[in-house]
Amino acid sequence: MTSDPTQSDTVWPEMLDEETERLHDLIGPVRFVLFDFDGPMCDLFAGLLAEDVAREMVRRLEGWGLRDLLTTDERREPDPYVLLRAVDRRSPRGELVEELEAWLTQQELKAVANAWPTAHVDPLIRTWTAVGVRLAVTTNNAPAAVSTYLASRGLLECFAPHIYGRTQDLGLLKPHPHCVHRALRAMGADPGAALMIGDRPSDFLAARRAGVGFLGFARNPRKAGLLRGAGGTHLVSSLEPVLRCVRDGRC
Repeated sequence: MTSDPTQSDTVWPEMLDEETERLHDLIGPVRFVLFDFDGPMCDLFAGLLAEDVAREMVRRLEGWGLRDLLTTDERREPDPYVLLRAVDRRSPRGELVEELEAWLTQQELKAVANAWPTAHVDPLIRTWTAVGVRLAVTTNNAPAAVSTYLASRGLLECFAPHIYGRTQDLGLLKPHPHCVHRALRAMGADPGAALMIGDRPSDFLAARRAGVGFLGFARNPRKAGLLRGAGGTHLVSSLEPVLRCVRDGRC
């Protein structure tokens, strides 16, 4: 591979021009930043496709004679987290959900080795830390996978101990604001001084329910459309203008 995976974002100028002008007002008052993990920080399943993980989850259910636990549309679902929540709704807090969740955690840990950092996020994290902004991770991924990834990038000290991920209660996954509330309480943060960076409608909804500002990271028009459809108004297609804003001291 000849390309640098950390430079994989595509910046579409119309969004960049529109949103850069508004970054100062959005980011300027921020003293606490809550990062979603898979997307804004890295492409977790760059080497092990999320679609493959979802298909294997369906195969496991079928092998256990539980094919009908999922609808036809759900069996085609490429997102393993959607499947996990679907199973939890029909068999909440049972041994089946526990086994699937533990298996998914192992897939996430396996994926960390080949995860691709999102362009510009490492220096953004270090710069925000250097200027005294406190950081947390609020994610539907397993905390162990997040910690392992951050340690591999030399970034764990920028976040620890504030890593709030999936718990055994899958009803508390985003869009439930549980992980956001945990981060705010632990850091003693005023929601009005906090910003969440996420790439999914569930991130936006969790932030809104917690009273936290939101910056959508949409690396392609499809993701932008989903975020706008959920109500997101501040979007960037790259973290480069955010980094530039923070480095220039204007945010």
